[in-house]
Amino acid sequence: MAPFDPSAECTQQLDFQLVRNGFVTLFRSRSALGGTTSWLTERGYRVVTVDASGWTADADLHRDLAAALDFPDYYGANLDALNDCLSDVAWCEYGASRESTGFVLVLDGYDAFARHRPRSAHAVLDMFADQARAAALIGHRMMCLVRSDDPRLSFDVVGATPVLWNPRESR
Repeated sequence: MAPFDPSAECTQQLDFQLVRNGFVTLFRSRSALGGTTSWLTERGYRVVTVDASGWTADADLHRDLAAALDFPDYYGANLDALNDCLSDVAWCEYGASRESTGFVLVLDGYDAFARHRPRSAHAVLDMFADQARAAALIGHRMMCLVRSDDPRLSFDVVGATPVLWNPRESR
């Protein structure tokens, strides 16, 4: 599927708005996130939600992402291996499907992990953004929706773009 149809009124569509400024978007409101994921699901996106609120170590991240995204048994459970596997998700080798409109990874309660492991939390979002950009080049839509209980949560630039709040809750 083409990333977005330039002849259609895509600029008003929620998915276009979400990825327009980058492939990673912050949410605070559970209802805003729920409404967004429902909208995306109804339009054929594969939405995978992972609860990050209990992550205190990198091992927690690797265990849960590997299970949620169907990583192979030989997954190395480190950031380099995660980047490799996210590349495979971008190419729809696992975790995502070419038949879907796109792939959405929801990281719920990510502020807790960011407090415990700030460098890893940033690295995960950075590599996701890089892989989502690569996926867009082959017509595969990918986005990461990050929900935080902390309205002050912020990240340095990821994938060479800033992480912004969703359009419904922008400050």
